[in-house]
Amino acid sequence: MPLLKDGAEIENVWLFLDQDSEAELKPDQAVTLPLDRFLELAESLAGRNTPVGVRLVPEDDPGLLEPFLEWIQLVEVSFPKYTDGRGYSQAQLLRRRHGYEGELRAVGHVLRDQIFYMNRSGFDAYETARADLPSVLEALNEFRDTYQPAADGRVSVFHARHGN
Repeated sequence: MPLLKDGAEIENVWLFLDQDSEAELKPDQAVTLPLDRFLELAESLAGRNTPVGVRLVPEDDPGLLEPFLEWIQLVEVSFPKYTDGRGYSQAQLLRRRHGYEGELRAVGHVLRDQIFYMNRSGFDAYETARADLPSVLEALNEFRDTYQPAADGRVSVFHARHGN
């Protein structure tokens, strides 16, 4: 699946080790783990010299990551189906409430029509088999004005009009 970030397609150097994975954590491999597995191994992962990430599913509470956000380099938010919007809330919480500044990646059913709103929620990378780079770039610039404040830092129409 293509990985799109910062206006380009980039190589995915991260390996996702799901809950049932028999694979060992290699010392030189950047890995993402499900939240439960990450929390079990958090103490030993903190001392790794290679990047560590977490994958959240819709049922996960992103607040559980708060003590670790300073050293987690990647948070993947899974969209198991396009009709499940809980990932948008998880992204907003991570960016706006918990101050997460690392890479926030949308994975799973990531559609072109969702990219603009994912970006507004705080995502900065998208793993998608359903949208190519030109489509993603077009989606990111689809709307010029916004009405609600969000994690992307755009000034809303109301705030621009009233100078707040």
